[in-house]
Amino acid sequence: MGLLSRRTFAATAVAALSGLAAQGDAGAGVEPAPAPRPAPTRPHRTAGEFRGMWLATVSNRDWPSRGGLSRDQQRAELLDRLDTAVRLRLNTVMFQVRPAADALWPSPYEPWSEVLTGVQGQDPGWDPLDTAVREAHVRGLELHAWFNPYRVANHTDPARLAPAHPARRHPDWIVPYGGRLYYNPGLPQVRAFVQDAMLDAVRRYPVDAVHWDDYFYPYPVDGEAFDDDAAYAEHGADFPDRASWRRHNIDRLVREMSEALARTRPAADFGISPFGVWRNTATDPLGSATAAHIQTYDDLHADTRKWVREQWIDYICPQLYWNIGFADADYAELLPWWADVTRGTRVRLYVGEALYKAGAPGQPEAWRDPAELSRHLTLAGDCAEVRGHAFFSATEAGSDRIGAMARVVADHYQRSATPPRRGRRA
Repeated sequence: MGLLSRRTFAATAVAALSGLAAQGDAGAGVEPAPAPRPAPTRPHRTAGEFRGMWLATVSNRDWPSRGGLSRDQQRAELLDRLDTAVRLRLNTVMFQVRPAADALWPSPYEPWSEVLTGVQGQDPGWDPLDTAVREAHVRGLELHAWFNPYRVANHTDPARLAPAHPARRHPDWIVPYGGRLYYNPGLPQVRAFVQDAMLDAVRRYPVDAVHWDDYFYPYPVDGEAFDDDAAYAEHGADFPDRASWRRHNIDRLVREMSEALARTRPAADFGISPFGVWRNTATDPLGSATAAHIQTYDDLHADTRKWVREQWIDYICPQLYWNIGFADADYAELLPWWADVTRGTRVRLYVGEALYKAGAPGQPEAWRDPAELSRHLTLAGDCAEVRGHAFFSATEAGSDRIGAMARVVADHYQRSATPPRRGRRA
């Protein structure tokens, strides 16, 4: 589908869905009879539909509700999150098990996460990842182990890390930036270490996938520079510029992890959920007709399009966290763009959905309408490449501030569905 046809698709979609938008506020007086909802058909879909929910643990976002709860309290909260996924007829949970160079399992590489006890390195007395995998499978859910490769801490003080933390043993590995600590992706020893740390969980637990989100090189911070001068001087001589070298570093991480996962657990998928804009057309004619302020290729040094075209991953789940008709990054424009990217590959396309925006203060008007997310799924039903959706995140799935998730379930998830077949690329 070319650029012109994508724009036509977007315009047609907005027009076709404008009648649904009018249902958001009935107004005063006699309540009109509700307009019939369009039947959520998926004529192009093959067997299996991904229905995912992110379960974030960094800073205790979704689980556990706070550090220091008892083992039984933590376990009960975790099972409640899994039960929420079942109640909503979802079939996959992306569970964040390495939020910040730490672990939610007894790792020989990194300390226990502070989200559990409030103290990094303190044994919580149980194994959350083991419980999550077993209990997810009992409920018919897939469990995708979600790792953050390079984030070390949400502060810049190495002394606050656990005494045996690798970042304290190897201070040359870390870079402070934007009020946080990061491992330096430009160091080969760092790349090898983070892979070993993640693969330990893959070897020990029957996870259904390895999942990464949108954090590679950090999001840019005004007035600051990510200080990798020494690493670039040592390892970047063969590249035309620093940006090309940085992209090469992330490409190697993705490719090597793909190969290692295929050797370690061939039945598991490798999926990545990047920021939704690769590049704008103003930057690259192959990009999307967007005007996003962040472009993964240029700002995060993550060539997400290349990973799909090279088929290093099994699925991509771009975070299309904008409403239909949003000027700078229109959901209805980005959806067919990503379909174009995956077409002709074996990489499955899932769509990341911003459930957290529904009814949230400060969001565009469209997000006050409980039907906005449901429209996304209706629109995606006409894209043969879209194999499912994932919702951020578990807290909002449970509370459902304005009923947006309930509307999705009523319109699209009347029956349970199995996820697409897993397995390494044929």
